[in-house]
Amino acid sequence: MSSENKEKQSERLSFWEKLYLPEIARGLGITFKQMFKPSFTRQYPEERWEPTGSYRGRPVLVMEESGERCVACGLCSRVCPALAIEVQAAETEKEKERYPIKFEINMIRCIYCAYCEEVCPEEAIVMSKDYDIIFTDPQEAVLGKEKLLVPIEKLQDRLEFLRQYK
Repeated sequence: MSSENKEKQSERLSFWEKLYLPEIARGLGITFKQMFKPSFTRQYPEERWEPTGSYRGRPVLVMEESGERCVACGLCSRVCPALAIEVQAAETEKEKERYPIKFEINMIRCIYCAYCEEVCPEEAIVMSKDYDIIFTDPQEAVLGKEKLLVPIEKLQDRLEFLRQYK
């Protein structure tokens, strides 16, 4: 805007409009209207929220009937921007060549970005629906393979979502 237009606009404002009092009163009116509308607060421990398939909770490893899906390729640990994942591979005699002898995720460092899930060629690591994760000690926050393995039946929502939108 040119300086002439600004001057014309400021000349059109009344004294009360220049003080912004009508706008403050309008804002307070909206606030008071909202105060008396019913709230949508969930009473958390009693009323639990059930996330949809697109929700990104804590990362977990998929466990099938035949065993874990992870082949210890290490892509998840390489792509993790927070350096929260550590994978060590070992050889096996089964049809897969490798498996993770050590798979740890430091949940204090994890930023729930789901890059590990996107890069995994086997769909072995996915984001679960867990959202109430509590640790009392920093050592408890480092989750090993035994705490990360989840049966595939509990992760069907997320796996279907990934297959649909990838």
